[in-house]
Amino acid sequence: MTQEVTYVTGSVAGTSTSQADTARREVGVAETETPQRRRAKPADRRKTLEILFFISPALILIAVFMLLPIIQAVRYSVYNWKGFGPLVDFVGLKNYARVLQNEVFTDAMIHNLIIIGGSIALQLPIGLGIALLLNRKMKVQSLLRTIIFVPYVLSEVIAGVIWFQLLQPQYGVIDTIMSKFGIQGPAQGWLGTPELALWTVLAVLTWKYLGLAVILFLAGLQGVPSELYEAAEIDGASWWQIQRKITIPLLGPTLRTWGFLSMIGSLQLFDMVWILTGGGPANSTTTMASFLVSEGTKRQNFGVAAAASVILFIVALILAVSYQQFVLKRDAQPADERIKAKKVKA
Repeated sequence: MTQEVTYVTGSVAGTSTSQADTARREVGVAETETPQRRRAKPADRRKTLEILFFISPALILIAVFMLLPIIQAVRYSVYNWKGFGPLVDFVGLKNYARVLQNEVFTDAMIHNLIIIGGSIALQLPIGLGIALLLNRKMKVQSLLRTIIFVPYVLSEVIAGVIWFQLLQPQYGVIDTIMSKFGIQGPAQGWLGTPELALWTVLAVLTWKYLGLAVILFLAGLQGVPSELYEAAEIDGASWWQIQRKITIPLLGPTLRTWGFLSMIGSLQLFDMVWILTGGGPANSTTTMASFLVSEGTKRQNFGVAAAASVILFIVALILAVSYQQFVLKRDAQPADERIKAKKVKA
């Protein structure tokens, strides 16, 4: 008798459960088929079409001026092409081998790396020091900011021509001023001496792009709450302790963003070098960009120049992705995750 009651009870419970599941499924179907959800789908499609409509001009420009040139460069790089006639002499990866085995190109890569490291090493402390100075209240603050930012506003051609004239040997302004103090400049000039040419170009680049670093650092300093400075001063912290413990850590995202811009700009450096030295003397200032331009315009080796441009693109892409992954990634994390990561490391 007990077994029969249990069996009947289980049957009733199973029936109730199946009926409940069926009811839930029916309710779920009814919910998914409500008029509001039916109307939401056309609204989503309309929103997607509106987004595509507004970003389509940008996508077209990117396709025409970025994607298409990259595809064409890859296409030209596998042909031995002098710039005239159809592409018929297919050489495969031989152009890439010629570029990588070219001592001038390998030296150019080293020059680009030197410029990257030198630009960061010079512009970071100088720009940060000037930004901290200009962040204080003073009468000529606006004038000083303008004077420092003017070189960056000048075009590279104008700045290059000005410095080319200033650095001329003997009758140049730089050598003339130095001679007044009894200092003799290089006999072949600052830009004509292989041992000094690259460092001279680096000094000119520092003068040219220091204004961008200062403006970015000043913008970052505006976001540091003044209450933190006041609290630190009340606690008896020195000026250096305030900068090291408060200013520089809070300025970290700005510093890392500027470092990324400086790195990419140094990799693509061409115009300033081309005007000042043309890559000389003895290829001592050649960059990857000036190498590929020289190969294409002077030697008519457009296939080799295209291969060099593809290699430059790959190098820049690898460095940019690596920088994004290991340096800029922390700025994209929420504050809670960064705090947890610091606690885990501690």
